[in-house]
Amino acid sequence: MRINPREPDRTFEVNLKGNLKTLNAHLPRRRKSLSELLEEKCPHVECGDGSTHYFKKKELEYLTEILNNKEKQMLLLPIIIEVGADKGNLMIRSKTGTEAKIFSKILDMPIACKLDVITIFRPQLTVLRKVLKTTTQYAFTI
Repeated sequence: MRINPREPDRTFEVNLKGNLKTLNAHLPRRRKSLSELLEEKCPHVECGDGSTHYFKKKELEYLTEILNNKEKQMLLLPIIIEVGADKGNLMIRSKTGTEAKIFSKILDMPIACKLDVITIFRPQLTVLRKVLKTTTQYAFTI
C-alpha cells in the first residue's frame, strides 16, 4: 500500500473530531433565552455530558440592564465563545448581534457583528469573562 502525503490522513481526522467532541461535551444540549432563564427559580441548562450548567442571577440581571425586551428573548445563553487553533482571535456566532451590544457595553468600545460573527481578542476575553463567568462557555474548534 502506497501512502500519498498529499491526501488527508483520515485516521488523524477521525481521532481529532472524536477528541473535539469529548472536549466539547460540557456544552449545552439546548440554549435558553435570557427571558426564559429569568423565569426559572434556579436558572440552568442541561449539558451534553449529562451535567447541569447553572447561571448566576446577578449576571442575568446585569444583562437585563443592557437589553430591551425583544433582545432578552433573542439572546440565547450561554454565549458560546469558539476557541480555535488561531491564537489571536476568538469567535462568537450571532444571528441577531445582541452579543455585540453586550460586549460593547462591557468593553466600553464598539464591537461589530459581521456576517453573523463577532471577533474578539484574548485580552478582551479576560475582561468579558470577569463579568460574564456563568453566561459564557468555550467551544473548541479546529
